[in-house]
Amino acid sequence: MRSVRLVVPDLFLPREFAAEVCAGLRLPALEKMLSRGRSETVGAMTQESHLAGLFGLPASAGTASLGAAFDGLAEGHWLRADPVHLQLHRDRLVLQEVTLGADEANEFCASLNRHFSGEGIEFFAPHPQRWYVRLATEPAIETVPLSQAVGRNVRGLLPQGADAVRWTQLFNEIQMLLFAHELNERREARGEMPVNSVWLWGGGHAAMPQPRYRDVCSDDVLVGMFAAAAGVPFSGWSDRWPDAAGDGEQLLVWNGLRHALQRGDLTAWREALQAFEAGYLQPLWQALRGGRIGKLRLDVLAADGVHHVTLTRVDAWAFWRRAKPLAAYPMV
Repeated sequence: MRSVRLVVPDLFLPREFAAEVCAGLRLPALEKMLSRGRSETVGAMTQESHLAGLFGLPASAGTASLGAAFDGLAEGHWLRADPVHLQLHRDRLVLQEVTLGADEANEFCASLNRHFSGEGIEFFAPHPQRWYVRLATEPAIETVPLSQAVGRNVRGLLPQGADAVRWTQLFNEIQMLLFAHELNERREARGEMPVNSVWLWGGGHAAMPQPRYRDVCSDDVLVGMFAAAAGVPFSGWSDRWPDAAGDGEQLLVWNGLRHALQRGDLTAWREALQAFEAGYLQPLWQALRGGRIGKLRLDVLAADGVHHVTLTRVDAWAFWRRAKPLAAYPMV
């Protein structure tokens, strides 16, 4: 029998503005799923840790090593070192993602490698937005994923652990080098944000994800990395649910709401959710009621925890469980 697992970060909004943002939304399929399913909430975790668990890995699994293999880099001790822009807002240093080309990425990394030559640190940019640093030894630090740092003050998010002082020093040294880089002068002249730092994250021991799913669909490249390592078919996100015959579990991971919320664009959040209702939730609801899928599991990642909702066909027909509007499910 087929089943579907759907992971949606930031579906539940903070209480202080949930009612206003959700006012007027028509979400009949979602509201029935939330009201008729069996619910459970577990402790908060990063999306990266949750994804690792979905593929049978511990939260400490090295996503940088997984990504390095995906991007064709050799084995080694790896950290992600993604290019970012740090914007000073009064006493806050806010992280923003940047877009750049392959030539720029390679030139930035070449400058970093010249600067750190002989120190057991080497930078690579197999993709313009995905940089890595290979280390001589595994660093004794705990890091925060880039997805959790975007739009936030990074002062409390820097590496922690036995080697934290050294890596904070390196973080500051990299900022000074990039701040004065001539490429950034050209970027600013074109009206583009300068690349004035890198975000270090994703360390840990490499592990092999388990092939738990029949197929995987997501707009998150990290999900594609897990799927590739597990040998599971992967496809990018589409406008409609990719329905297909066959047994096994399908994994769907969608970051559309998280991206809108990180930008502070609540209108885009509403529009994305309406499109998701039409393209995914309504077809999934009909498939569950009609018996074409036997189980639907919804994982909502929020600041107060991970909310699990599980539905079978019997639950889908439990009409006496009255639907509530989405605003009734805000974060604590």
